[in-house]
Amino acid sequence: MRKIIYTLALAVTFWSCKTGSTSGDAKSKTVDVNINLVDVKDDKVLVTVTPPAIKTDEVIYSIPKTVPGTYSTDNYGKYSDGFKAFDTKGNELTVKRIDDNSWSISNAKTLKKITYLVGDTFDTEKGTGFGNDDVFSPAGTNINAGVNFMVNTHGFVGYFQDKLDVPYKVTITHPETLWGATSMTDEDASKTSDVFTTPRYAVLVENPIMYSKPDYTTFNVNGMDILIAVYSPTGKFTAESITPEMKTMMTAQKNFLGKINSTKKYTVLLYLSSLAKDDAHGFGALEHPTATTVVLPESMPKEKLVESMKDVVSHEFFHIVTPLTIHSKEIQYFDYNAPKMSEHLWMYEGVTEYFANLFQINQGLIDEAEFYTRIADKIEQAKGLNDTMSFTVMSKNVLEQPYKDQYLNVYQKGALIGMCIDIIIREKSNGERGILDLMHKLSNEYGIEKPFNDDEFFAKITQLTYPEVGEFLNKYVAGTTPIPYDVYLAKVGVTKATEKKASPVFLKGQTPYISVDKQTKEIAVRSDIEPNAFFKNLNLKGGDILVSINDKPYSLANIYDLIGESENWKENDPITVKIKRAGKEETIKGTVKLPYEESETFKATDASKDKLKNAWLKG
Repeated sequence: MRKIIYTLALAVTFWSCKTGSTSGDAKSKTVDVNINLVDVKDDKVLVTVTPPAIKTDEVIYSIPKTVPGTYSTDNYGKYSDGFKAFDTKGNELTVKRIDDNSWSISNAKTLKKITYLVGDTFDTEKGTGFGNDDVFSPAGTNINAGVNFMVNTHGFVGYFQDKLDVPYKVTITHPETLWGATSMTDEDASKTSDVFTTPRYAVLVENPIMYSKPDYTTFNVNGMDILIAVYSPTGKFTAESITPEMKTMMTAQKNFLGKINSTKKYTVLLYLSSLAKDDAHGFGALEHPTATTVVLPESMPKEKLVESMKDVVSHEFFHIVTPLTIHSKEIQYFDYNAPKMSEHLWMYEGVTEYFANLFQINQGLIDEAEFYTRIADKIEQAKGLNDTMSFTVMSKNVLEQPYKDQYLNVYQKGALIGMCIDIIIREKSNGERGILDLMHKLSNEYGIEKPFNDDEFFAKITQLTYPEVGEFLNKYVAGTTPIPYDVYLAKVGVTKATEKKASPVFLKGQTPYISVDKQTKEIAVRSDIEPNAFFKNLNLKGGDILVSINDKPYSLANIYDLIGESENWKENDPITVKIKRAGKEETIKGTVKLPYEESETFKATDASKDKLKNAWLKG
């Protein structure tokens, strides 16, 4: 599954359902959960769990250590405390905390209920949610009493040992002013409580709910009902304001996939962060079979917000294909506290990312030049990672070092692996079939309830395609040989080219030319990096504080506006910059000089391969 980190810039962290009553036999087979979002105390929520019949003297209750899609160890249980267990007479039972995520309960045959308090993860974030101990925000939880609750269910609800397949009934009591957006069906007509049932724990975990003041839109795309729900703290954005772009994109995705997907409802939950100290800072998205949670900064300009939404949601949506439909036993029988990872992240994340780009050229949302630039960027970024590490070995061990540090390559080299397989299949079938056809066949071979064996998967793919595909997988995916991308692109008449293009004014790759003082919120020109043409032309020096540009004041509060607006500046546009230098304000008037860089891209140069190339991109 998938986690995306989008970094935007900055030296300071700048990166691209009332407890219902049951009785008799039904009760003995159901886990009843109540989550109280009304009586929030000390920023914590009370969770009450009534177990099914326990037939052992001891039982273990666990909250996940890891959940599908994050590829990281997050220990959600450490955000819960005050864990208590009670018998039928209301007496406390002996409880022993085994580790961050598990509690052992004695005299379990008499267990009537357990209670505990859950704190949210957003409050604890220190950085981007990646590369540190933070929980990635789209997989995290938020408790903002009376305003917003991000209920990623794995952060609130656990499971009893050996009872993962027991049905769950979750009742969420909430303020009447808040509405819960989710793909699940509310079985309670009350305005202050929602009741959701799932056949097993894994289904509950895959269904996030976001409670906030109602702000949502719905539309239908080729038989799929889409729900877009937005939480924007200042009301800067609404669901209606981003729906046209989302509808266009998701219609194109459904057209691209054809009959490969039969999902009837899909929900997009967008949480916009205020960037306050106790708010989310890990931007990106997390997929689920019928939903995507997205976290982005509210300060982004609309154009950038929509662009980011298109990038993250398009990727997450394609997870409908893999791993949600096509996956290994490691995913089908996921162990939330002792996870075993699959070898095939090249497909789960890589092919998904490839589709997220291919469908755009296929459906006319981008042109060939843009598509080739994206491919070139992925090749360049993959070079910065370990190109000789076996992709299957990295995938299998992604929770551990040194493999953990190579995880981001699933979105770079993983996508390029998908591209090469696509080209091989196109070449061997004279353009008639590609990797999408392979995914159709794999969906028919396996499916949501039928996983594959990791070590047999390459042989199955080879059987469904060509020997050359199997050779590629064994040499370049399981093996340690770097992929000669030029060779594969040449098969469709595409070769290397260079282009000179304008670079971002305030960024060089991932390195910003400006920094922010956390105390004063002021934006300053960095003195420890060589200035580019923009800064030199205006004689801006290291240490200069940017007070305003073209009469618009800037600070940490609206720095994303500055980054976004700068991308619309044109060469020789007039510009006025007010700065503070050595404590004194002064105004600089001049023109915009954009920094230019030569970069590698690709171009179609062999017309004799146009038929194959067109089948690849448009077929």
